[in-house]
Amino acid sequence: MTIDLLLGLQWGDEGKGKIVDVLTSQYDIIARFQGGPNAGHTLEFDGIKHVLRTIPSGIFHKNAINIIGNGVVIDPIVLVKEIEGLEKFEIDIVSKLLISRKAHIILPSHRLLDAASEAAKGKAKIGSTLKGIGPTYMDKTGRNGIRVGDIELEDFAIRYRNLADKHEQMIRFYDVSIQYNLKEMEDEFFAAIEQLKKLQFIDSEEYLAQAQKQGKSILCEGAQGSLLDVDFGTYPFVTSSNTTAAGACTGLGIAPNKIKEVYGIFKAYTTRVGSGPFPTEDFTEAGDTMAKVGNEFGSVTGRKRRCGWLDLVALKYAVQINGVTQLMMMKGDVLSGFDTLKVCTAYNYKGTSIKHLPFNIEEENVQPIYTEFKGWNANLTGLDKYESLPLELKQYIDFIEKEVEVPIKIISVGPDRKQTIFK
Repeated sequence: MTIDLLLGLQWGDEGKGKIVDVLTSQYDIIARFQGGPNAGHTLEFDGIKHVLRTIPSGIFHKNAINIIGNGVVIDPIVLVKEIEGLEKFEIDIVSKLLISRKAHIILPSHRLLDAASEAAKGKAKIGSTLKGIGPTYMDKTGRNGIRVGDIELEDFAIRYRNLADKHEQMIRFYDVSIQYNLKEMEDEFFAAIEQLKKLQFIDSEEYLAQAQKQGKSILCEGAQGSLLDVDFGTYPFVTSSNTTAAGACTGLGIAPNKIKEVYGIFKAYTTRVGSGPFPTEDFTEAGDTMAKVGNEFGSVTGRKRRCGWLDLVALKYAVQINGVTQLMMMKGDVLSGFDTLKVCTAYNYKGTSIKHLPFNIEEENVQPIYTEFKGWNANLTGLDKYESLPLELKQYIDFIEKEVEVPIKIISVGPDRKQTIFK
């Protein structure tokens, strides 16, 4: 029996989906523990590219059971479309995909509330994906939410109507112009609910407890990244859930002393989508090159990602709060061709050099202090052994390992599952 945890260490988009896909053959169960359809995990294999938004990334593996945990918020419409997109792969969804009864449901009115709230903020908007994630988590903590288990109750329609009516009152409070037809949205929603009823709903904490007793191996899959954690991220430019290791315990009902390995995923550079501080963002040709070569566009939103150099201050912070035991570096191939690479090793914080992440990292308070490295100019995408990597890349990896004091075990050199080097 083993329970390992995999999560992102930056602002999301690190490549978690690929690594879960690569590691799934080692596990009996893949369990998603937080987030919603605002996060997309991209997998590529056999010339096929697929984006998963709610379903765990182990769904393409024959023997793995996939669980959507209680910490996830589910949009039934999105989930049904996602399932329909998997039909061509002839996956037995009913037996392979299990959903926690305690997972909260995103209502159509949650999406409307999200849009109204963001519109009301004007220039102070936080860059919401407008998927209804925030309002759903607000209802969860406000003890008003509707959960998957409620679908099985006789008064589900009444519970739905009461909450949707409350949401409409709140939308009017924002006093912004939002055009919508809730009746049409509800028709699609309830049709999706009927499709969800065909799936297996489980008491996930009990299911996972029994799986542990049976000696099953479990991989907990996180969404987004540690710097978007509602408590430890760059608040208020964060998501509404705990994206850090602690979220796996509350999002699945797993005891912290049962977790063995904590896999931390990071890019060889840094990206961010939407608003919020980004100390190492590069506005020169270098940043544009990273975006172009790395195809840095959101897998769900399509939004262009902001790009910049690796921030070791932020990475060490994420390693620390998550208790990371192994690192996996993604997109090393994107940095090929740069004469010089920069890595942020400290901040100038209000005139003082510091090496920890302070309370506020807005540009008026923080300027990055860089260490420069000689780059490499080699096509890495066909390499399959660590020994074959350019010397400069090995030196880059060695420096990161020494700074964060955690070994890098995997280096990704391309999007396909085969383009993965084990160190």
